[in-house]
Amino acid sequence: MTTPDISIESDRLPQRKSALQHVVSLARKQPLGFAGGIVVLAMVFMALFAPWLAPFDPEQANFADMLVPPGSTSEMGEGFFLLGTDQFGRDLFSRIIYGARTALLVGFTAAIIGSCAGLALGVASAYFGGYFDLILQRIIDVFMAFPLIIMALAIVAIFGTGTEKVIMAITIPFIPRCARVVRSSALAVREMPYVDAARSIGYSSTRIIFRHIAPNVVAPFLIMLTAFLGEAILLEASLSYLGLGVQEPTPAWGLMLQGGAEEYAESAIWVPIFPGLAITIAVFGFNLFGDAVRDALDPRLRSQ
Repeated sequence: MTTPDISIESDRLPQRKSALQHVVSLARKQPLGFAGGIVVLAMVFMALFAPWLAPFDPEQANFADMLVPPGSTSEMGEGFFLLGTDQFGRDLFSRIIYGARTALLVGFTAAIIGSCAGLALGVASAYFGGYFDLILQRIIDVFMAFPLIIMALAIVAIFGTGTEKVIMAITIPFIPRCARVVRSSALAVREMPYVDAARSIGYSSTRIIFRHIAPNVVAPFLIMLTAFLGEAILLEASLSYLGLGVQEPTPAWGLMLQGGAEEYAESAIWVPIFPGLAITIAVFGFNLFGDAVRDALDPRLRSQ
């Protein structure tokens, strides 16, 4: 009786990939999504380590160094201005780094709260149906009739400006959009046999919703969440540019544009161009990352 060669059998087993191999494989399959993920990680890194990365206090005005061009040294000998200074002598590089904190705070908070609230409403609307679904969907239709920026402007006009108000103004328009997408997926899940089985053995509606329906609509929920991140950053910048968002002296990219985009577009072009580039790269990175998440989670796209 011969014994099987264990070494030969073990060679046929698939080898586990290392973390680096997983990253390389992801970069090959989704190069644009990988690039977007790098942008997202860079923003998170900037936000977390802003006190150590920023060479100057982002709120400190220095009128001896007003509108200093990029690559210049401070008149007071305090340091080197990599991206120049604004009309108040504040270092643009430091304000852009700290502005990532404001963008991520508003973006993540608004996207997470809006998506979670939309998930709860969408699943409840699909599960209960009837008049509850009919009335809720008509209310959602009213909210979705207005563009995001118009709805956000109306909310800010009612409740006022400030970081908390901006988060609320961006969160509320996200809720009906996520609820509509989640409801369409939850309607199909509601008719599955395991949901009928859960009803037949007496499970409560709360347990069925949170244990059997909500986990099966996570894919569209995550897609909406990642899509909302870029939109929230752009909305925050738009509101701040209009003077209805984050207020001075808080570092915010839209607020930096509001202070120098028009007046210094020719005389000191670095004042509007660097915050504008920061907004563009951030939104572009989040959109690329969101598209990659959609491609990875959508079974129709995975099968192609």
